[in-house]
Amino acid sequence: MRSDRRGFLGLLACAGVAAVLPFRPAHALDAGSARALIDRSLGEVYQVINSGQAPATMYQQFEAIFARYADVDVIARSALGPAARQTDGATFAAYKQAFQGYIGRKYGKRFHEFVGSRIEVTGARQLKSFYAVTSVAYLNGRAPMEVEWHVSDRSGQDLYFNIIIEGVNMLASERAEVAAMLSRRRGDVAALTADLRQAG
Repeated sequence: MRSDRRGFLGLLACAGVAAVLPFRPAHALDAGSARALIDRSLGEVYQVINSGQAPATMYQQFEAIFARYADVDVIARSALGPAARQTDGATFAAYKQAFQGYIGRKYGKRFHEFVGSRIEVTGARQLKSFYAVTSVAYLNGRAPMEVEWHVSDRSGQDLYFNIIIEGVNMLASERAEVAAMLSRRRGDVAALTADLRQAG
């Protein structure tokens, strides 16, 4: 069941985690816009899931959705952990691009598990500087799952930066995965980047 949750969580990540844009102080995130972001991103993911296209094409589309709706910079930095602060700009940019592709492939390959499933958004509330959007996921042959999305506009766009499914935290899960890969490469971020390009 943990594997199922992680696969589902990762595929949802494709729905929502984009490059950071300049801050727009005039923009104000509210519950309605946070909820609309989740509805819109989920609609795109399910359109791909149920499209019947070739898997390779679907993986590319999942990656594009991930890049469009999610704060890839925040997620990639969180996954890399302390090493992100010690990595130069060019090396980090290459890592982030590789991480984005890795997420699209890794979880996109599990799309068939979610054909015919649905998620109902049930509400949104403010938590400090971001909004938590609540929803219920109905998956084939499984009990409904509570899913919470964390949405922020700190990048200048409404983007979500984390998903929590029944206590499983996406940021923490990816941080553990990447930390293990980085450890095998003795902290070499460039080597990690090469591995990410081949993984998933």
